[in-house]
Amino acid sequence: MAERDEEPEFDLRWAEDAAHKEPSARARMLAARWKENPPGPVPFRADPEYRGGRRRSSWVSTAVVLGCVAAVVVLLGYVNLRSPH
Repeated sequence: MAERDEEPEFDLRWAEDAAHKEPSARARMLAARWKENPPGPVPFRADPEYRGGRRRSSWVSTAVVLGCVAAVVVLLGYVNLRSPH
């Protein structure tokens, strides 16, 4: 028997073509947990009240940022007018 220095390669095509695929450990754990205590229904979309509240806060933050930018522009213009050339 001749010793081989190389390790055999793992054939991905052979593994992907397997007739039976074993679920992952997480899938097995969740299946066992859900067998005794199934999860409740989950809505597909977010609650409309939550989305509306978030949208309003983004408008408020946009107004605050634009107000700060306008204040800086006015302040720089005032300082530029007051300084001697």
